Amino acid sequence: MTLKEKIGQMFMVGFDGAVPSKTVLRLIREARLGGVILFARNLRSPAQTARLSNALQSQSQKMPVLISIDQEGGRVSRLPKGFSIFPGGAQLAACHSPEWVYRVAEATAKELRAVGINMNLAPVLDVATHPANPVIGDRAFGANPVLVSTLGLTMIAGFQDNNVIACGKHFPGHGDTGADSHKELPRVAQGLRRLREVELRPFLHTIQNGLASIMTAHVLYPALDPDEPATLSRRIVTGLLREDMGFKGVVITDDLEMAAISDRHGPGEAAVKAIEAGADLVLICHDEDKQLAATEAVAQAVKKKRISEARLDQSLLRILQMKEKFLPPYQPADLAQVKDIVGCSAHKHLLQEIKEKTEALAAVKTT
Repeated sequence: MTLKEKIGQMFMVGFDGAVPSKTVLRLIREARLGGVILFARNLRSPAQTARLSNALQSQSQKMPVLISIDQEGGRVSRLPKGFSIFPGGAQLAACHSPEWVYRVAEATAKELRAVGINMNLAPVLDVATHPANPVIGDRAFGANPVLVSTLGLTMIAGFQDNNVIACGKHFPGHGDTGADSHKELPRVAQGLRRLREVELRPFLHTIQNGLASIMTAHVLYPALDPDEPATLSRRIVTGLLREDMGFKGVVITDDLEMAAISDRHGPGEAAVKAIEAGADLVLICHDEDKQLAATEAVAQAVKKKRISEARLDQSLLRILQMKEKFLPPYQPADLAQVKDIVGCSAHKHLLQEIKEKTEALAAVKTT
């Protein structure tokens, strides 16, 4: 691969509209862009989602593109009408059924694969210990690290058994914050012993059992690194996650346009620092100018020997190994199959079972 193509593989970007932008198509075609992230703004129906995925993949001549989405269920759901939209983590945990958690992940994965989406930026592995957390809350399975570990791994298995790459988030834990990293830089003041006992337990458990990818948190952990948030911290990404916890999969940044990062660094410097820290995939979800500036900044950092090409090769190998495991053989999404799988009767029945269970639990609480 050329330097441009190696850098391209290390970026995942978003775009506006229901058809691919000219910029994202050019990045896939000319720079071998590693991945695309889809949001509700891109999706209109199951059939349109399948056509969109096919249009993106049609520009990649060799290795399929990662097509990702944040489909956690509950309040973080990007899919349009017609898909099976399941509850989020806390509501699923309340049902006390790991079997249902697996079946929900399995059903979600089958619907995602039917429309060409091959990566789900889920599950949330944060332990929800802060009662006023403005961003995690009921997205998490709960406040018990053992429960989060168990149900997190169950959900990961449901995704990955059905060839959808799972992504545990937000490392090393966003559950004990009183601030939203979309708006400011949160801080977790817990010491390393407590972090190991609570926040890190679900990540370690899932790492040891085959989790393919992890997303970093834009959160400052002074006990781990007093200067940099996790996404930009070599102590956390390389030292803790890679060397101490033994993670060999793909590390993805959270969106670098979030205020926790963008208030301190431009997109280029943030991307360079994330790669220096040990990230493999740099996520920039919205602004095309920032996406292009970031890829150019990484290229300049390599030319100036701030980042070595050998460092890019380390990430490239991890990305390609993950793609080879989960993506081939690539086949375009089949619109006839979409109709058979998305929103099918079996998935509707599972939804109804969960609804009846949660309604019964709610009734018990009010009596």
